[in-house]
Amino acid sequence: MYSLKTESAFDSAHFLTDYYGKCENLHGHRWRVVVYLRCDELQQAGTMKDMVMDFGVFKREVRALAKTLDHTLLLEKNSLSPATVACLEAEGFSITTLPFRTTAENLARYFAEKLIEKKLPVAQVDMYETPLNCATYTCDNNSGASGADGVSSAHDAACGADATSAATNEKGTR
Repeated sequence: MYSLKTESAFDSAHFLTDYYGKCENLHGHRWRVVVYLRCDELQQAGTMKDMVMDFGVFKREVRALAKTLDHTLLLEKNSLSPATVACLEAEGFSITTLPFRTTAENLARYFAEKLIEKKLPVAQVDMYETPLNCATYTCDNNSGASGADGVSSAHDAACGADATSAATNEKGTR
């Protein structure tokens, strides 16, 4: 079994709906995301021969996803009235609307599913909302992330030579 690990960070604001405590109020975090890849076998050909994946390609994918959330308000869909959202957008606020409650647990799963869609053999994602508090989403190697949108099959294929070689022609730095 082979594993790789990389991490990235992003700053964003959020609040928790139907929560009674400090986190029901708008607040921010410096989120730290740690992503682990795992494969039984290394790639057999191409520029990533004898690798799980080039670290440069791996880092770019994780950082690109983190960048989409950086310095935005992470907003659970339908958690604010359309008029409120329109006012925030009119004032120039960057809003990322997500189909789930914006907990660290759900953000860890979100990262796993988005990276699996990119054919990365994701084993685990750790999402730190503070330096000491971390939520972990672990992918089942046999069935992948259990998303309702068919992400599982993408993960099942991700550790095969064909799937992980999707980025074979990309140049990265290790």
